[in-house]
Amino acid sequence: MAENTNGNGAPEAQQVKMQVLGQYVRDLSFENVVAQKGLTNAEVQPDIQVQVSLDARKRNVEHQYEVISKFKVTSKNKADSAPLFLLELEYGGIFHVEGVPEEQLHPFLLIECPRMVFPFVRRIISDVTRDGGFPPLNIDTIDFMALYRQELARRSAEQQQTPQQVS
Repeated sequence: MAENTNGNGAPEAQQVKMQVLGQYVRDLSFENVVAQKGLTNAEVQPDIQVQVSLDARKRNVEHQYEVISKFKVTSKNKADSAPLFLLELEYGGIFHVEGVPEEQLHPFLLIECPRMVFPFVRRIISDVTRDGGFPPLNIDTIDFMALYRQELARRSAEQQQTPQQVS
């Protein structure tokens, strides 16, 4: 197979092509604990925690990948740590990706793809919290590159702590 060159004999970098083919809510749950318990909103100071996890997999069609972003948003009252609400959202995107070298594909899928659909996730979380009886929650922009690096560091530390079996 002939390699493309840029005229100077150096190999040409293949152009990256990325397209969002579809987006969907895979799972959504919202629990308004305040309403369920009949509590009043007097003296409520919410402490909100957002946990994010990501997953990607190859689809049966060439160059297509599915990326799932999972968000768990918990809100507790700062005064007494009483739960206020719990929101869980799994948001999927189907992407057509070409031109990304194999060794860079995993970080590309877990950084660039979630970044593309994040505005839609933010909107859903805002609408659900507002419709659930709370002020709309506009979560901060997520640095998916930092999130990816944290996960790599966590896995590396986990592997170093696991004793190697000798056969």
